Amino acid sequence: MRLAFWKKQDNKEKKKKSVIREWVDAAVFAIIAATIIRTFFIEAYTIPTGSMEGSLLVNDFLFVSKMSYGARTPMTPLAVPLVHNTMPLTGGKSYSEAVQWGYHRLPGFGKVERYDVVVFNYPAGDTVALEVQQNKDYYSLLREFNYNRELVKSSYTVIPRPVDKKENYIKRCIGVPGDKIEVKDGIVYVNNEKAPLFPHSKMNYQVMTKGFAFSQDFLDENNIELLGTDGTTYYFNLANDQVAFMKSQPQVIGIRPYTYPVGFTADWAYPQDTANYKWNRDNYGPVVIPKKGATITLTPQNISLYRRVIFNYEHNTLEERGGKYIINGKETNTYTFKMDYYWMMGDNRHNSADSRYWGFVPEDHIVGKAWFVWLSYGEKGIRWNRLFHGIHSLEE
Repeated sequence: MRLAFWKKQDNKEKKKKSVIREWVDAAVFAIIAATIIRTFFIEAYTIPTGSMEGSLLVNDFLFVSKMSYGARTPMTPLAVPLVHNTMPLTGGKSYSEAVQWGYHRLPGFGKVERYDVVVFNYPAGDTVALEVQQNKDYYSLLREFNYNRELVKSSYTVIPRPVDKKENYIKRCIGVPGDKIEVKDGIVYVNNEKAPLFPHSKMNYQVMTKGFAFSQDFLDENNIELLGTDGTTYYFNLANDQVAFMKSQPQVIGIRPYTYPVGFTADWAYPQDTANYKWNRDNYGPVVIPKKGATITLTPQNISLYRRVIFNYEHNTLEERGGKYIINGKETNTYTFKMDYYWMMGDNRHNSADSRYWGFVPEDHIVGKAWFVWLSYGEKGIRWNRLFHGIHSLEE
C-alpha cells in the first residue's frame, strides 16, 4: 500500500508544471502551428508600393492562399520561424544555407491562371546589395558600375539569396507558359488579342486644356494624381475608370496616353540588350513565354532573352564561344526548358518594376494567390469599404 501511495504522489508531481513551463509549451505550440499554417495554407502580406494601384493599394493587408496552386515544400529549412529573410530589430540573415532542398510543390486546387493576382519571389533577387536593396536590384547596380563586380562588392555588402528567401512581390499574371506577349503604345496584347482593361488599372495620360487650372480640391476630391504641368498641358496618372470623367471636364480639349515611343531604350527594359531588342515599357515584344518541355534554337540574337533561364533558374553551366553555346559541357544550339514560366505586370503600368524589366517568373518562384484584404488604411484612417473584400471584387 505504501508503494502505491508514493507512485501516485510521483505521478502528481510529474504532471504539475510551473507557470513558466506552461507558457513555454504554449509558445512552442503556437509557433509550430503558425509555421505550418503559414507554410502550407495561408500567409499574411502587406502591399508596400503602388505598383498594383488602384486594384490594390499601399497598406492593404491581405491573405495569400498557398493552397490555390499547391504549397511549396520548404527549400531553405534552417530558418527562424515566422521571419522571411532578415531578422527584425537586429538585422542579418534569418536563415542558414547549410541545408538546401530541391523544389517540390504539393497538389493544389489549380494552376496559375491568366490575370490572377499572384505573390512570387522576385526573380532578380538572387543577389542583393543590402544597403540599397529597397531601391534597386543588384543587376541594375552592376550596369551603373559598368559591370565591375569587384567595385560593387567593395562598395556594398553583396550576398546571394536562395529562391524562397528572395523578396516577395505581388503582380498580375498577364501571360502563362506558351503565351505570346506584346505591348503596343501601352496596350497589352496576349496571343494577338487585347488584354482586359481592369477599371482601376492606371497609366500616365497627357491632358490638353484651354489653360484653366485644375484646383487642388478637385484633384483631392476625385483622387487624381498630378504628375506635372506646363500651364496648359497636364500629366496625370489616371485609372481607366477616371479617363472618361477627365474627358468630360469643360476645360479639357484632348487626352491621350503618355507613352514612350517605339525604339526608346533609356528605361533598360529586359533583356537589357539594346542592340537586338529596342523595347521599352510601352512598346515591348513580341516575346513567347517559356513552357516546360518546349525546345528553342539559340542564336546570338536571342541568347540574352534566355541566359538567365538557362543559368540562373535552371542551374546549367553555360559558355558562349564565338556564337556557339556549351551547356553542361556539350556544344548545342538548342535548349529544352525544364520549368514553366509566367509574365507578371503591375496594374499601375507606368509605376511598376515588373517582367518588362526583369523577365520571366519561374514556377518554383510562385508563392500563392492573393485571396482577400482583411485590413486597409490610408492617410485618412481605415478604409472600411475594402475590409474583407476578395481580390476580384476590388478589381471591379
